[in-house]
Amino acid sequence: MMAVSYILGFMLYFPEDKREYIPAAITCMIFLIAAVLTTRLIIKISRYQEEAAKRLEEQVIKNNKDNEK
Repeated sequence: MMAVSYILGFMLYFPEDKREYIPAAITCMIFLIAAVLTTRLIIKISRYQEEAAKRLEEQVIKNNKDNEK
């Protein structure tokens, strides 16, 4: 039982001075903002590629119809 308490005490650290949480909170916010911006960038690029694929598909269909005539 003492070993479990020691292991949990070693892995978990709750500082007495709550100001030590500030750098961790700032780092967490930076990564959260970066993740949101990256997700939005991926969605924007995906929409652009979707539109390009639709234009290419329409062009191919039009060329096929012209070749059939």
